[in-house]
Amino acid sequence: MIAANNVTLRIGKKALFEDVNIKFTEGNCYGLIGANGAGKSTFLKILSGQLETTKGDVTITPGQRLSFLQQDHFKYDAYPVLDTVIMGNARLYEIMKEKEAIYAKEDFTEEDGIRASELEGEFAEMDGWEAESDAAQLLNGLGIETDLHYAIMGDLTGSQKVKVLLAQALFGNPDILLLDEPTNHLDLDAIAWLEEFLINFENTVIVVSHDRYFLNKVCTHTADIDYGKIQLYAGNYDFWYESSQLLIKQMKEANKKKEEKIKELQEFISRFSANASKSKQATSRKRALEKIQLDEMRPSSRKYPYIDFRPNREIGNEVLMVEGISKTVDGVKLLDNITFTLGREDKVAFVGGNEQAITMFFKILMGEEEPDEGTFKWGVTTSQAYFPKDNTAEFDNDLTITDWLTQYSEIKDATYVRGFLGRMLFPGEDGVKKVRVLSGGEKVRCLLSKMMISGSNILVLDEPTNHLDMESITALNNGLIKFPGVLLFASHDHQFVETTANRIMEIMPGGQLIDKITTYDEYLASDEMARKRQVYTMKEEDN
Repeated sequence: MIAANNVTLRIGKKALFEDVNIKFTEGNCYGLIGANGAGKSTFLKILSGQLETTKGDVTITPGQRLSFLQQDHFKYDAYPVLDTVIMGNARLYEIMKEKEAIYAKEDFTEEDGIRASELEGEFAEMDGWEAESDAAQLLNGLGIETDLHYAIMGDLTGSQKVKVLLAQALFGNPDILLLDEPTNHLDLDAIAWLEEFLINFENTVIVVSHDRYFLNKVCTHTADIDYGKIQLYAGNYDFWYESSQLLIKQMKEANKKKEEKIKELQEFISRFSANASKSKQATSRKRALEKIQLDEMRPSSRKYPYIDFRPNREIGNEVLMVEGISKTVDGVKLLDNITFTLGREDKVAFVGGNEQAITMFFKILMGEEEPDEGTFKWGVTTSQAYFPKDNTAEFDNDLTITDWLTQYSEIKDATYVRGFLGRMLFPGEDGVKKVRVLSGGEKVRCLLSKMMISGSNILVLDEPTNHLDMESITALNNGLIKFPGVLLFASHDHQFVETTANRIMEIMPGGQLIDKITTYDEYLASDEMARKRQVYTMKEEDN
């Protein structure tokens, strides 16, 4: 069990949390939700002891071990992968290293023998002999192949490091597990594995995630942060949403009835307060009026951007023809004879673990890279807008937000541009902020504004939901569902893919393409997909 007791955190004059009292108990998984800036990650840091409170404290059941997902992807670059995972249980790792140091001594003393015996006993009690196999099992489940288990962390890719750090957090059956955005940068197979792990996990889990499907799958409770308070609901994200909306509706209806009663009483008092025969009744109604209290309806801190992609031109029948595109990078074949034709109503989700290949394919289509072989041709009626996975270059300048967006607009009027920014939650004063200093979520909203203002009829989006809060993801999801043009996109958000795509393409590890006109859930359930996965995996192993 872990509990926050009267926790208050002030940053300057602003109170991020005020007298928060909440208890998280064993056997439950809590989804911690709230708008960007509400303090979800900050609250996890308070619970983990990484951040001191202004007032109040955090208590943990004595003897219980807390584990949390590390966010510094370079912290363990000098260590082997297996060692990094085992470090998730700090005491076990200390014992392992101390044992190694003692046994490596040339002048092994009697005291060393006694100390080694003590360590061996504690090591056995902590199931130390199973540590490497347990760590390997976690790594394999998350998609880190066995040949990488003894590699140095610094040699891994960013997405591989994320998986290793997640394995570190899960290692050793911690009593309390804190996970901040664990699905970020995970492929869909790894997310599915993590879902099953957490569903079967018997201890306490507190997780922050913007993945609605993930929260619905794993959470038994939802903790909602709004205006510095945390309200606990039994049930997953959808249950919270329905419950909170029902509560708001009930409060509005109750207030409406109270307002009608107040009006009725006020009219009676106004008409008969000067009437001697009615004075007692008027006085009685005054007392009744004083007792009526409207329920406080504080507006939520959640804000939804207005995302609406409107093409300037209707798309024709010829959209995109791809013929035999292949690409090899650093000796690895990312794309192998990719061939397909798009129709004018296609909304295509590129899925699977071969993220580098998907990003490379999008770059080729947008003219940022050249294929080794093959060709592609956009239809003459098409216009494309692109959301790159890495947006660093877009914002490496000293332009203000308004000036940055104006350069992409055919209409150079500042009022017109600020209208787009306002709908994307950039109020007037934000227009003068430099794009270089924007947060990850703000940069994404800028790029989406650029795509909207372009009026393109084809949208290419590479992981657009990264860095967005739940409200922005919902708005983007709804905007793409309504979009009348063609979509090519990649996303790790299951619900986003399922509700948006009508065609699924998966680029396999060898670069080959699986192309199915189907929904995402149907694709995952298809026997053919499973067989093809197995065939391609066997081919890769043979190579």
